[in-house]
Amino acid sequence: MTLSKTTAPLFRPFEGGRLKLDNRIVMAPMTRSYSPNGVPGPDVAGYYRRRAENGVGLIITEGTVINHPASAADHNVPHFYGEEALEGWARVVREVHEAGGKIAPQIWHTGTARERKKFPDSNADPIGPSGLSLTGEPVSEPMTALEIRGIVQAYAQAAADAKRIGFDAVEIHGAHGYLIDQFFWDVTNKRTDEYGGDLIGRTRFAVEVIEAVRAAVGPDFPVIFRYSQWKSVNYDAKLAANPEELERFLSRLSAAGVDIFHASTRRFWEPEFEGSDLNLAGWTRKLTGKPAITVGSVGLDSDVTSLFTEGKGGQPASIDSLIERLERGEFDLVAVGRALLSDPAWAAKIREDRSEELKPFTREALATLS
Repeated sequence: MTLSKTTAPLFRPFEGGRLKLDNRIVMAPMTRSYSPNGVPGPDVAGYYRRRAENGVGLIITEGTVINHPASAADHNVPHFYGEEALEGWARVVREVHEAGGKIAPQIWHTGTARERKKFPDSNADPIGPSGLSLTGEPVSEPMTALEIRGIVQAYAQAAADAKRIGFDAVEIHGAHGYLIDQFFWDVTNKRTDEYGGDLIGRTRFAVEVIEAVRAAVGPDFPVIFRYSQWKSVNYDAKLAANPEELERFLSRLSAAGVDIFHASTRRFWEPEFEGSDLNLAGWTRKLTGKPAITVGSVGLDSDVTSLFTEGKGGQPASIDSLIERLERGEFDLVAVGRALLSDPAWAAKIREDRSEELKPFTREALATLS
């Protein structure tokens, strides 16, 4: 694979949404499960530092779970609460800043994705708006109003801690069928109170989370919100069937205090709606007027699901069309996932036109914090 088009647009400084970056490359959040008992160690700090040293403009960490007994679906996913875990994250921040990078934690609650069998010693049941799994099966009781208020405050506390220990921004995980997205999706949200109803009604929980986060961090700290149409069990799912529905959906989140939207797709080149070439990030930027991050198989010739469905990794691929879209202002920032997972120096190699040195993505890349 050769770089046939200038990559200069990727390396132009970015300023928007209360955030200033040296370039447009974002490290996408990728669950790694290398934090035993939820505590990120020096190896996690080194992992993120290597990406910062090689020119990533903004690192968004793997999902970090908020302070709730049922927030995690994996024992080794990092916590974002408790003295020991937060000290670990403070070390990560120092390492990234020393390398000249910027970093934001992604704060997360997995909702009913938590499986009881993985936590046999825990009395914490999975929670969700209606207590339904992503396939619509009952797994617990619907969340009470008291539980909802507690979760909202847990998000706010995590954001406040992120600012306190030196992070440069915070990202709220509202995608892929986890807790916030379970409120969005009509398959998992059957509530008839103020947290249910039509798509706009189903945004209420997210709006309260965003407003609480904004109040906790103040007016000048960047807040990023990640959302998706697709779910981990349904790649064809749509929250919004057309641009008009998407505009009504996003306007509520935008007004609540989001600075930057992170529009998660599996393939950045795919149009979101018929009649337009715009992808989800492109529509998000057009409809909200706020900066948008695109993501989805950047720099690779296959999407992430092929690893699990076909055992197939990914070879380096042209980013010419990505550059063209960035140049014409379809989106503002580009999140790179698996290409950066397998190759910490991906950004430097792209900038220096060293495409022959780019590494493929393989299953082995998942087995280490390289």
